[in-house]
Amino acid sequence: MTGKNRVAAFFLFLIIITANSFAQNLNTILIPRHIYIGDPATLVLQLPPATANSPDIIITPGSEFLPSDPDIDFHKITLEQRITGSRLLVEFTPFITGFIELPVIEIEDKQFTGLTVTVNTLIDDKTSPVLSGHASTLAIPGTAVIIYSSLALLVFLLIFTFWFIFKGRAFIKRFTEKWKRRRQFNMMRKMEKQLHRNILNGTDKRIVLDTLSFEFRNFLSYLTDCNCRAMTASEFETLPRMCPGHIITHEDRPAVLQVFFRTCDNLRFSGTSVDSENLIQLLSDMRVFIDILENVKENEQKEAGA
Repeated sequence: MTGKNRVAAFFLFLIIITANSFAQNLNTILIPRHIYIGDPATLVLQLPPATANSPDIIITPGSEFLPSDPDIDFHKITLEQRITGSRLLVEFTPFITGFIELPVIEIEDKQFTGLTVTVNTLIDDKTSPVLSGHASTLAIPGTAVIIYSSLALLVFLLIFTFWFIFKGRAFIKRFTEKWKRRRQFNMMRKMEKQLHRNILNGTDKRIVLDTLSFEFRNFLSYLTDCNCRAMTASEFETLPRMCPGHIITHEDRPAVLQVFFRTCDNLRFSGTSVDSENLIQLLSDMRVFIDILENVKENEQKEAGA
């Protein structure tokens, strides 16, 4: 083969290769324009119009025509052939940085070579790596409420502590005594109602009379701080002198007690039958006397508080 024939054969080979191969950087678009390592991207290569519209050719993972590269993960390659303009779409993810060249892509009788992309690094090489400053404190919702509530509670505890040291113990003592006294009055009212029901239900009247005398004496012992359990009816007249300063110091109250317990003793020890009306009258007298004592005590407390 002469020299001229060799040159002609070489140019013919170049023409055949050019007709079946396409290179990047002629009409390519990278989506997104700037990609970083590990980011998925799509390279769009604009191709000349086809002679006729043809179905898209899609190469997916598992196909033998999908290129293989240790530094690039190819997801899908699509060849669109349109009379208005054809395109090659290469979807991939790079795992190295810098200027890289994609491997040869073969689809039917066409080869696509020289496709290159630039992958940026996550660290900007133009500036030296410097640690950032301390992050600002995050405002957690409800923090202000918790802080101010805690301060208010602390102030309240301090005030309560000082109040308890100087006045709290005396107040608690008065409150406890008042509560016990009111409890005693309520117990006596309940006892009076229970004895009244026992009389109507036919309970032995002497048992009712003994219970009435015993419980009323216990109540008076608590109220006067004197031992009223062993006192006779006549001794109740001297109760104000024995227990000075108590609420049974009014001139008519010892007399009422003296009459009350003398009636009880006569019914208990006379040997005669006890009438229900007498018992009901005694219960009524006791209830009236208890109400009077409670009202007097409450008035004394109000005057002392004022």
